[in-house]
Amino acid sequence: MTTLQEAPPAVPAGAAPRPSLAARAAARAAGGAARTVLLAAGLLWLVPTVGLLASSLRDPADIQQSGWWHVLADPSRLTLHNYAALLSNDAVTGSLVNTVLITVPATVLVVLVAALAGYAFAWTEFPGRDWLFLLVVGLLVVPVQTALLPVSSLFGDLGIFGSITGVVLFHVAFGLPFAVFLLRNFFAEIPRELLEAARLDGAGELRLFLTVVLPLGGPAIAALSIFQFLWVWNDLLVALIFADAGSAPITVALQQQVRQFGSNIDVLASGAFLSMIIPLVVFFAFQKQFVNGVMAGSVK
Repeated sequence: MTTLQEAPPAVPAGAAPRPSLAARAAARAAGGAARTVLLAAGLLWLVPTVGLLASSLRDPADIQQSGWWHVLADPSRLTLHNYAALLSNDAVTGSLVNTVLITVPATVLVVLVAALAGYAFAWTEFPGRDWLFLLVVGLLVVPVQTALLPVSSLFGDLGIFGSITGVVLFHVAFGLPFAVFLLRNFFAEIPRELLEAARLDGAGELRLFLTVVLPLGGPAIAALSIFQFLWVWNDLLVALIFADAGSAPITVALQQQVRQFGSNIDVLASGAFLSMIIPLVVFFAFQKQFVNGVMAGSVK
């Protein structure tokens, strides 16, 4: 007499099979290894920043005698004297003000114009709209270097070469193609029904743009603002060509310090760290909006 064996429980239709114990253990090991590698890479990436900070807090004599890592053995030798010397350097402090005067208008103008253009390309009908958008996309591949000489000649004829206005206009011109492309793609994913409902409620195009499109596009606008701010703040090439001594930003001022006073490492280190820490503060302040904007706009 044969005994009937119980059949294994049937897997519900459509349900994924449960991974084996070995597969789960391998997944956990891979996750832990990936986190370890990423953590090690992050710490390694921070080494130059830590070294720059340590050098900016060391005495010039100590900098010439030993490397920055010696401060780990004797932290009591750290001093704020270098930053006091930096604030007394009129060239560096004036260039820091110029950097703000260049970066803020260049960022605001790009975001404002790109938001209006992106809305127009996404939700308004006008002759040649698609061809104009293709032209904007084509401008993304134009290198900055190809426009330096002709734009310099144009700015000279207009009388703005060497001024803050010229530097701002150049950054705005070359920042707009990417900005329009990003915001147009983001605005195009807004549900049409939402816009039609706002129009039925009596909203005009301007009110629709201000009360519906801009709030929904907040993450993309925040990401674009950070991109533009970091690009303009850290720029050296454009400022080196289009700015004179009175309108030079911090990057040009530090480059001139290296050329004129090569041993002035205390001012250079503190100035470089101050120039770097401000955009880092801006990035971390808007980190959440930056990630949301990049994730949303990159796939739409």
